[in-house]
Amino acid sequence: MSAIEPPVERIWWKQPLDRVEGTWIVIAFVWCIVMFVMMPYWHIYGKQNLSNEAYRTTAEAYLKKATESAEKTTVRTETDLKIPVVHPAPGGDAYLVARLWQWWPMLELEEGKTYRIHLASMDFLHGFSLQPENINIQVHPGYEHIVTVTPTRAGTYSIICNEYCGINHHTMASKLYVVK
Repeated sequence: MSAIEPPVERIWWKQPLDRVEGTWIVIAFVWCIVMFVMMPYWHIYGKQNLSNEAYRTTAEAYLKKATESAEKTTVRTETDLKIPVVHPAPGGDAYLVARLWQWWPMLELEEGKTYRIHLASMDFLHGFSLQPENINIQVHPGYEHIVTVTPTRAGTYSIICNEYCGINHHTMASKLYVVK
């Protein structure tokens, strides 16, 4: 018998369990049970999961709604591309379009007011990531995702795509303004 080669006749699950190994197995099992119970608990009582809705749509129908909304609520334009900044009415709907390699339009929301943000992709899977709040949503083509948010702090937030969507994925960024 050598330390390099295991015994030929030895089957590991038939060997006696050492007390320390048994202790660690019990600790791991108890921890798994605790985590299993905590996941649904935090989902229900933790107030950390977004309650969102999703509906089937087409790119054309969603783009028409987003364009009409942007025409009514545009307050200014930004960047060289003249991207509109929209300020929807408090309690209203804000539409955000994801398409290769752009979020359109930019949003301006009021602090302490509730909004329904509609998200849809015109082409590929995109990821809506609102930083530094760490809100992440996958935006699937063919679906309109609706997220209800109430901004609690004024400031400028970054919206980035966190799902690889092609060669210029790194340029797919926008801003969300929260004003007092």
